[in-house]
This record gives sequence, C-alpha cells and structure tokens, in this order.
Amino acid sequence: MEILSAVEACTDPIEQRIAKRLSSLRAEHGWSLEALSEKTGISRASLSRLERSELSPTAAMLGRLCSAFGWTLSRLMADAEAKPANLVLAASQTDWTDPESGYRRRAVSPPTPGLRGELVEVRIPAGATVRFETAPVHGLEHHLWMLDGRLRLEVDGHEFDLRAGDCLRYLLTGPTRFQSVGRREARYVVAMVQP
Repeated sequence: MEILSAVEACTDPIEQRIAKRLSSLRAEHGWSLEALSEKTGISRASLSRLERSELSPTAAMLGRLCSAFGWTLSRLMADAEAKPANLVLAASQTDWTDPESGYRRRAVSPPTPGLRGELVEVRIPAGATVRFETAPVHGLEHHLWMLDGRLRLEVDGHEFDLRAGDCLRYLLTGPTRFQSVGRREARYVVAMVQP
C-alpha cells in the first residue's frame, strides 16, 4: 500500500504550509487518516507524519492526495501561500522539488479565485521519471509546451516523444508518466484550464 520511501523531515516553509493545508483539507472532508489512506494508497502513518511536517512529500504522493481532494498540485501550492495577487513576481513564484526524483515545479501563474487557468514550469532531471496514477481533476485541459530537452510522455496509454518547441494538448482523464530522455533535463511549461 505504501508509495513513499522515507525522506527527511520538512524544513522548507512551503512544504510545512502544504502539510498544514493537507491536514485542513482532510478535516474539511470529514475523513479520518484511515479513510484518506484507503483513497490514496498512502499508509496512515505516512499521512500522519506528513501532516505533522515530519515527512517531505514526493510528487507521486502529492498527486494521489490532490486527486483524492479533486485539486491540482498548483492549486494546493497556491492555497498554501498567503493571498493571491494579480502580478506574480518571479521572486515570489512558489518552487517545489520532489525529493525522490528531483522533479522541480514552479507555479508561474497559480490558480486564483475567479480564474480557471494556471501556468506551471517543470524541470525533470535527465533520466528521471515522474508518475501520477490518476488525474487530480477529471477533464483538466493541458497545453504542454517543451522549452528544452526531450520528454517521453504517456497520457491515458498513449505515448508521445516531445522536443523543444513541440506542444501537446490533451484532457487529463487518467494516469500520466513523464520521463526525461536524453542527456539534459527536460524543461517545459504547462498551461492548465479547469473544466
């Protein structure tokens, strides 16, 4: 059932705020740790440690949690921040790194109340793979634009090889796998629009 290897305790303030927000989301849904564990496949002990900021979450773990709550990862990161602003300065854009794969995600334009789109920059180290078992929001519209490197992307059982300048448009309805192929990191931007 466990999907997570042991990683160090959260020391990054954004991870601490994400942990706190995940705890409040679980409470808002009225779910016990056991119920959330059943929905996500993450052990009760790991969920408890995450909510106490004793465990750094991986991308796969956050993907499963966001899917259970019907949220995107960007929404979770933005919600963990203070109040949203119309101008998102580069210095204030939330940057998060998956401790397991080195996958880096920067919320360039996080979701905001009243707006349905968001913009995320992603960097995946050469040779690394990131998987999400379910869509966080069924029918989430993605426009993935490759900036550098090569990416092998599997969406709902279809595989695509992308290079710098390529753009792939799709609706997210199931599992995805992102693999950086080649000798340098894959860097891309994803524009997401809520259904």
